[in-house]
Amino acid sequence: MVNENERVQRLMLGDVEVVRLVEWHAPFAPVSGMFPDVAAEVWKDNEDWLVPDHWEPVTGLAVLALQTWVLRSGGRTVLVDTGVGNGRERPGMEPFHQRHGDFLDLLARAGIRPEDVDVVVNTHLHADHVGWNTVDADGEWVPTFPRARYLIPAADDFHYGPSGSYGNGLQEVDRLIYEDSVAPVHRAGQSVLWDGHHRIDDHLVLESAPGHTPGSSVLRLASGTERAVFVGDLLHSPVQILDPCCNSAACLAPEQAAASRRRVLERACDERELLIPAHFGGSGVVEVRREGGGFGLGGWMTAGRG
Repeated sequence: MVNENERVQRLMLGDVEVVRLVEWHAPFAPVSGMFPDVAAEVWKDNEDWLVPDHWEPVTGLAVLALQTWVLRSGGRTVLVDTGVGNGRERPGMEPFHQRHGDFLDLLARAGIRPEDVDVVVNTHLHADHVGWNTVDADGEWVPTFPRARYLIPAADDFHYGPSGSYGNGLQEVDRLIYEDSVAPVHRAGQSVLWDGHHRIDDHLVLESAPGHTPGSSVLRLASGTERAVFVGDLLHSPVQILDPCCNSAACLAPEQAAASRRRVLERACDERELLIPAHFGGSGVVEVRREGGGFGLGGWMTAGRG
């Protein structure tokens, strides 16, 4: 659904250049299953702006983007989430299983080589946020970005690592994700585990926002008068701005996720932060405003191509 010429987009926020890399933007899953708490009439009542970038009414599918945000800040290159990756075993996750995408080609189109990347941020450790952490080198998974520090939420690393949930055999796919996309980064000595807050530079700071996963996080940007917050999977659809109590089916701790979502939305309104979720289609960047006792959408920011 995204034009080939629009797969690499750029905008400036103060002194920070933001580059959007869109791997795909397409119908993904039924909204009834993905957002079980969102009433059917909410989609219909907001059809005029949800279609075509966020909802496909004929099929009832949510439309999502798979994308990475690249930040050039303080002389360094920072990647925010790394997509699905290629050649991964993801049983039960059909869109991600044995995928073969062109992420590295998109990165090259943006003028970035793997060795140019200084920092990789994994907002959390789900399959579609860590896949390009690593590449297959003659049958061995190795870090894609040989010079980068990988910032990994400690709570997620424990939960999905051998000593946490995957160690207790809860889900086979969690073990696979960790072993091919996270453990190799640890073995290479390139991982940094953090909790609470972690400052990257003068413009960028990570903050915990748990609920979707135990270590889910957001990345706040402040440069000059510009403010933005990269919220990962705190929101999957703009309808969650209208009602932040509505979680996705993938939220592990629903009440905690809703509380984190409301807190981040309130701050975005108060501090005039642009909201940049991991999977929003359209321009991917939206203003949030207060409406009555809740929230509404302001304008969408359009980035430049290439």
